[in-house]
Amino acid sequence: MNYSFEYIDIILLAMIAGFIFLRLRGILGKRTGFEGKINPQFENIIKKAQTEKKTNTKEKFDENAQKEFLKGAKIAYETIITDFSDQDNKITSSKPLLSEKIYNQFRDALADRSKRGHSAEITFIGINSAKIKEHNKIGTILKVTVDFVAEVITCIKDKEKKIVSGDPGKIKKIYDTWVFSRDTKSNNPNWQLVDTLT
Repeated sequence: MNYSFEYIDIILLAMIAGFIFLRLRGILGKRTGFEGKINPQFENIIKKAQTEKKTNTKEKFDENAQKEFLKGAKIAYETIITDFSDQDNKITSSKPLLSEKIYNQFRDALADRSKRGHSAEITFIGINSAKIKEHNKIGTILKVTVDFVAEVITCIKDKEKKIVSGDPGKIKKIYDTWVFSRDTKSNNPNWQLVDTLT
């Protein structure tokens, strides 16, 4: 008889477990095989959000950024050009705008001019156009190449103030292609002139 009671207990427990299982299935639903699939529309939203997150972690150089850059590039261009007209033949205001390579080139050119006893007179008329030719990023370094068209009045004079080259009464149009660069991870927002192309 004891064995009969044990069997009845087992059967009752099995029935209770089955009842609980059926109740849970009714509440939670059964697995259909589609749970792992995401709605295509929702999947596109996720992909877009992930792409935007990746883009936001990098410095954007979009249309607005390019416009702001060109404003600064024009100021830098004028500052550097007019710095060459200083009578002491020294680079002053434009030094922070130059990479070490360009600074050394300009310094040597000014030293050579000074050695010959020459001085430059430059009147900056204005920039006709400044257009981004190309831009590329290698690692954290962003480089931007700009084509400038500007107008200046320039002449070189010797020790006796005689004109060696140029014309103080004539506006000259000049064409320059300059390369600016900055480290996008740096807290310093300033760009530097790193190359001049002919």
